[in-house]
Amino acid sequence: MAAGLLAACAPAGGLRIGEPGPYAPAGVAPGEQSVDGLIVGHRLMAAGEYELALKAYLRGAAEHGMNADVLSALGSANLALGRLGQAERLLRQAIAVDEGFVPAWNNLGVVLMEQGNVGEAARVFHTAFALDSGQSAEIRENLRLALEKLEKPAYPESDDSTFALVRRGPGSYLLLSKR
Repeated sequence: MAAGLLAACAPAGGLRIGEPGPYAPAGVAPGEQSVDGLIVGHRLMAAGEYELALKAYLRGAAEHGMNADVLSALGSANLALGRLGQAERLLRQAIAVDEGFVPAWNNLGVVLMEQGNVGEAARVFHTAFALDSGQSAEIRENLRLALEKLEKPAYPESDDSTFALVRRGPGSYLLLSKR
């Protein structure tokens, strides 16, 4: 009990006025410029931090406006996060703003491939390849894969086999192929 009374008499610790706090300062210091959100976003994408990259790209949008680079970056972050519908919409907007912006064309092709729209993806990759003058190995490979998949689909268009569904108990079924 005496130790508790002595502790009560000790000076209170903590921070004094004018000392820096335990948290990082908010905002930009007066007279300093912030780092470009697009550059930060690109670095975060390379590090696999897609949600943080998306936030950085939104900060970049506040600084640069919704130009083709920003829209394409936002679309790429959404693609990496698996938000294909949002990614497609943003990438199409980027292309509408600048029809010659090759990264938007390439990433739109990737989105379309992920959605199973192989024919349109091949056309989009072809456009990206033409705009890039065949310089990018990545775009060349994407186009090759899309054309290959277009020529040889994974599943045949028509299958002559018949199937039978056999009940194997309550709520359990087995699918049998009759060839």
